[in-house]
Amino acid sequence: MKSILIKNIGQLILGHTHAVKDSALANLPTVSDAFLLIEDGRIKDFGNNEIAPENADEIFDAKGGFVFPSFVDSHTHLVFAASREQEFVDRINGLSYEEISARGGGILNSARKLQAADEDFLFENAMKRLEEVIQFGTGAIEIKSGYGLTLDSELKMLRVIRRIKEASNIPVKATFLGAHSIPMEFRGDRKVYVDKVVDEMLPQVVFEGLADFIDVFCEKVAFTVEETERIMEAGQKMGLPAKIHTNQFFSLGGIEASVKYGARSVDHLEVVNDDEIKALQNSKTIATLLPSAPFFLNQGHFPPARKLIDAGITVALASDYNPGTTPSGKMPFVLSLACINMRMLPNEAFNAATINGAAAIDLEEDYGSITRGKVANLFLTGPLSSTDFLPYAFGSNLIEKVMVKGVWH
Repeated sequence: MKSILIKNIGQLILGHTHAVKDSALANLPTVSDAFLLIEDGRIKDFGNNEIAPENADEIFDAKGGFVFPSFVDSHTHLVFAASREQEFVDRINGLSYEEISARGGGILNSARKLQAADEDFLFENAMKRLEEVIQFGTGAIEIKSGYGLTLDSELKMLRVIRRIKEASNIPVKATFLGAHSIPMEFRGDRKVYVDKVVDEMLPQVVFEGLADFIDVFCEKVAFTVEETERIMEAGQKMGLPAKIHTNQFFSLGGIEASVKYGARSVDHLEVVNDDEIKALQNSKTIATLLPSAPFFLNQGHFPPARKLIDAGITVALASDYNPGTTPSGKMPFVLSLACINMRMLPNEAFNAATINGAAAIDLEEDYGSITRGKVANLFLTGPLSSTDFLPYAFGSNLIEKVMVKGVWH
């Protein structure tokens, strides 16, 4: 059983054992002048340097640097076939997200490219992206399908995600998002496509054990509340909890429907009204906010994080890494955006991006904080003036070393 002792840690950021909300979200437990002992890939002990063990198989001197638990990115679209920078230019030229989608761009653009790509190509490129985000501090991740939109291509995506699970040292959760967009050929009869998702895709996904969650994009450009409820209900009957895209552009009732079906999370929430906040207050559903998307789309409004937090709702942060609206999985920058554009305190943002993100994908027992017994996924910076410096210095790469399962990565 290999042991690693990290000593002379200027600030050891512990975080919380389980998901937090209300005033606890702004509390970030730390230990100053600390040591951290890791055995067999898990946190064994920590405390003040004065009581640090004298021996270990490997001793690493942090030289006053800070040690943080790794981020848990609970909403990504990491598997895709090609970038979409032309749509970036189209938006600069004045086209809206809805206009690009209506002419077959956006998700449908990604679907066409993915349908033509083979599994090996998708896997190799997704693994490169995964390695990049690990170096940015991500220690657990969720990956969605949704760029297939046919039975064969959705299964292809999910099989690629399964290969990533098997090849990756960090935990990967898979979400079936066959209901990401209505393909053009079904826009004259939407029910036919929803039938395919429920009656053809979902049973095969479950039969092959390819998904941990089910998702639907509930929006004017995608699926109605009624369609979303039908798909959530079908997923629930087959053992897949829901994680729902909703309220990115409009309040349609997607939040209330998600709460009704016990969704694990509702994601985006750039637009939220008081009734929807009340619905979330009386639920265990986590509000996962994705500030990189409105930043990149430049749409002028961000999720009302302060209202959600002040209402006692559990809030998580994730990257929404995807080729169209958030071509980045850099979680430290997500923290910066949360602080700058959503008025979250740095401690709130960090807790939302670690332990609350872990709760949003059922990983909080093993990830999301430095807790005795949890997996040793963490990252090391040099000496900092405070933990607030991490989101403050948005242009700097402060992460010097990354550990995954007790091994320097």
